[in-house]
Amino acid sequence: MWLFAVFVAVPLIEIALFVKIGGWLTLWPTLAVVVVTAVLGTWIVRDQGMRALVELRRSIETMGDPTTPLAHGAMILLSGALLLTPGFFTDAVGFLLLVRPIRSAAIRLIASRVRMQRFEVGGAVSRGREAYADDVIDGEFMEMDSDKDPKKGPSGWTRH
Repeated sequence: MWLFAVFVAVPLIEIALFVKIGGWLTLWPTLAVVVVTAVLGTWIVRDQGMRALVELRRSIETMGDPTTPLAHGAMILLSGALLLTPGFFTDAVGFLLLVRPIRSAAIRLIASRVRMQRFEVGGAVSRGREAYADDVIDGEFMEMDSDKDPKKGPSGWTRH
């Protein structure tokens, strides 16, 4: 129900802000502000997104917990979507999500409502503090002799 309220409230807020700000600035300056915030926001999102990607890579290389860099990356992605959406309210929320302390506070708020069940890196599965090896799957195989004629070429399965 709250999601429906957001989908109704946000466009109404945007329309009201466009009418108020457009009446104060007039048409062309209002449109210029919308375009400039989209361009500026895209540049900042790109920069912060690259930083989040570097953090994620560093976390994976050190076998650390990648949830925080992933959460920051997701927030930056959401910020980019909001900044590309025309409007003053969505731009304000988008720019706020680009501020790391605000993003961290939002992540902490969301994390307090989420419980992690399982985290897996490589072959080890972590459930809490215990790690389990992957299950072993027993199977049989047999080697087949390759008596293909080399003049025939590859099978039809490998054609592009």
